[in-house]
Amino acid sequence: MAAGSFEGQYVWSPAADDRALARACMDVRAGRYLSAHEVLREAREDFEVRAHRSLVLASVAADSDLAERWLAEEPGPDAALLWARVAMLRALRMADAGDRRQGALARIAQSACERAAKLLPEDPTPWVAQLALTRLDRPQDPAPQGLLTAPAGPWYLLAHILRLDPWHREAHHRFLSFFFTRYGGSSSASWDVAAFLSQRAPATSPLRLLPLVALVEDYNPSALLADHAWEQPQWISAALSIYHHWFPRVAGYRFTPVLDLAYLAHALFMAKHEFEAREVFTAMGPYASRMPWSAFGDPEEQLTKARRSCGLPVPHGG
Repeated sequence: MAAGSFEGQYVWSPAADDRALARACMDVRAGRYLSAHEVLREAREDFEVRAHRSLVLASVAADSDLAERWLAEEPGPDAALLWARVAMLRALRMADAGDRRQGALARIAQSACERAAKLLPEDPTPWVAQLALTRLDRPQDPAPQGLLTAPAGPWYLLAHILRLDPWHREAHHRFLSFFFTRYGGSSSASWDVAAFLSQRAPATSPLRLLPLVALVEDYNPSALLADHAWEQPQWISAALSIYHHWFPRVAGYRFTPVLDLAYLAHALFMAKHEFEAREVFTAMGPYASRMPWSAFGDPEEQLTKARRSCGLPVPHGG
């Protein structure tokens, strides 16, 4: 589904062109959960959409009591999932803030995830929420064969999720982030895991973007020639392969995968492949994500710089 034309302003909403999700987010802000129930129930058979919608809705609901109220008034698998997602986000936010309440919130979140998993056992989303929480307690399962650094981590939980959905996008990204330096991992481990997971995936999968995500995560502006890393042959080859194999499939998606497109457009732009980057930006229409741009400065300024370099319109006065 095309994102539509660019009309002079970026749209930063993570709902992007999922109109039903955007309406549900508005209702959640107003304290109503009926439309949230509808969009989650409708996506019970589409795990990617269900994961995305539940995360976006939880980010809106996390600062209110809506999830708790919905679960109390109309308990069910969709209410339980939103509560698990909200509890997960609260625990992670507390951990990132260094708040000593993080342990208690993590236990609440774990319990909420377990409840949601029991209500809809075939849904990987509650398990993915548990995977997100592992960066707080740092499980150390042995790595499978094939990784140079053999980094220990939540491999058993990942294996369970992949039995439910072998190419689950968020699961792979959550698992990779466990190894990020800022969460107690290391650059060598994150490189190793990104390469291992992406090489397992089909050439047409957005999971081939994982090494480019690790590259952005590892970006150090003070390092010599840091901005030229994307011009190395291996990264040019990776970006062009994704452009040729995955990008043509985006037109058939139910909703525009804005974040994945942003990483691809960024990599192509940094590799000085403006023609290909221009096509990716065009497919995004007005929709924008803060990552990967925020790793390099103000996200709007960085996105505008890249679009202008590709000969595309930018916000008025940008």
